[in-house]
Amino acid sequence: MYTSASTDKPAAKAWTVPMLADAKRDGRKLVMLTAYDASFARTMDAAGIDLVLVGDSLGMVAQGHNSTLPVTVADMVYHTACVARGLAKALLIADLPFQSDATPARALDAATALLQAGAAMVKIEGAAHKLETIRFLVEREIPVCGHLGLTPQSVLRLGGYKVQGRDDAAAARLREDARAVEEAGAQLLVLECVPTPVAAAISADLRIATIGIGAGPACDGQVLVLHDLLGVNSGHRRPKFVKDFLAEGGSVAGAFSAYAEAVRSGAFPDAAHSYD
Repeated sequence: MYTSASTDKPAAKAWTVPMLADAKRDGRKLVMLTAYDASFARTMDAAGIDLVLVGDSLGMVAQGHNSTLPVTVADMVYHTACVARGLAKALLIADLPFQSDATPARALDAATALLQAGAAMVKIEGAAHKLETIRFLVEREIPVCGHLGLTPQSVLRLGGYKVQGRDDAAAARLREDARAVEEAGAQLLVLECVPTPVAAAISADLRIATIGIGAGPACDGQVLVLHDLLGVNSGHRRPKFVKDFLAEGGSVAGAFSAYAEAVRSGAFPDAAHSYD
């Protein structure tokens, strides 16, 4: 089913959730991008992008907000349905927006709506009380992707968008949380703005695949926000881990292909796009 880790070919058929574990086992780097509409999704699919995330980042890059907090379940359902219409092979993941996962019951309602709109998996930020919610959803046949490190929905508590896990105690907590998220039943984990050594340790700890964004090259895959990859000015500061692939790809489709090749070959992210 999979090509070897030394080749750059995408999976030959549509992605399913169990294939994520196969990719981790086989050492195949996973390539993820965010999308918010059918046209970009269709272009990503044709370029061999493995995973497409309808992120609540749409609040910042599409709606013009200063954070992801104003995004609603209705917003997510609408954009998930749009993106789903553009995909044939990529696995579609959708964020549970702010406070939609405050209780297991609320999360079940939101996740059900997202899966009915076309998602194959939902993403939940954090651990702690979210572990109960992850277990609750998984027990009810809803695949879950975790998200640790910088969790944008926690921006008010964190005081901004800052690298997480810098000191030994914080790094240890992240590793413990990652193991707990896996134990709760998550089948994928996003690590955002985490020092490379910490993300590498977490990736080695887990049986499930990790997807990095500002978390170094040792993760099992990478994700970028669409607008960042294309060098579009969204009105927000560009973080260190962002790279403009449109500049070298020459077209939108070329940018997606260049990004996929760079992730699969290990060329991206390099030290300049990672945190020590």
